[in-house]
Amino acid sequence: MLEVAHLTRTFGQLTAVDDVSFTVPDGKMIGFVGGNGAGKTTTMRMIMGLLAPDSGQVTWNRRPITQTDRSRFGYMPEERGLYAKQPIVRQLIYLAELKGISRDAAAVEASGLMARFGLGDRLKDKLEKLSLGNQQRVQIAAAVMANPIGLILDEPFSGLDPKAVDEMAGLLSERAALGVPVLFSSHQLDLIDRLCDGLVILADGRVVAAGTRDELESRGTDRHRLVTDAAADWVRELPGLKVIEVSGGTAVFEIVVPGAEHELLAQALQRGRVIEFAPVRTTLSEIYREVTA
Repeated sequence: MLEVAHLTRTFGQLTAVDDVSFTVPDGKMIGFVGGNGAGKTTTMRMIMGLLAPDSGQVTWNRRPITQTDRSRFGYMPEERGLYAKQPIVRQLIYLAELKGISRDAAAVEASGLMARFGLGDRLKDKLEKLSLGNQQRVQIAAAVMANPIGLILDEPFSGLDPKAVDEMAGLLSERAALGVPVLFSSHQLDLIDRLCDGLVILADGRVVAAGTRDELESRGTDRHRLVTDAAADWVRELPGLKVIEVSGGTAVFEIVVPGAEHELLAQALQRGRVIEFAPVRTTLSEIYREVTA
């Protein structure tokens, strides 16, 4: 389990990361969300030991993380770190050897990953000969080589087409299923919503929300939707409701006074057929906008 406790980092007068704390449990995928300059990359660099925090600490399995621990992590930095003019297979094998596995085992793993990504015939090519999307595939392969004990990935899905996104999502889900804690940042909120067990939202260097999707949803406004086969303008006149929107036979509203929904449903049934009456699932984008406003 990876834990971040009260990390703070300043650059001159700028506080880039301000008392940030969160946990990435074993076998869970945690999405790291925030606008540009929110502090995500700086936090990840401190986790990996590339930047020293001004205060706070990173722990691994409830003890201070060591350089040995970090050497067994898979890390994908914001600024990609592979060499454009070196053959792909040579780089993957070298990086895996740094993590302690043999050259032969590394060659087998590199070949398998590249085949999985449709690049089995490009192993001896220089990285610069690949498209940007395929270079991204190689970057992710480099991060997951040698059975990492944790994964820290900065925008791993950036620039990938939908097919490649599904490939990478499947790979990360497999690693999480093996018990590996996965932390990745992304601006693609729909992707985080689909993949992650929980998320951490940063704004101006601080954690403004963290938890599972259900936990974050519970912080928001409880909305419901009524869909009928008749015009629903009459809903605006009912007490105990805050009507958000009415369009034709559809009304979206908040229940201000508990029990007001019973009168709403009774009147709807008197006026026609009720097609739907259900809570509205808050989108991750709405949650994000609300907590970062």
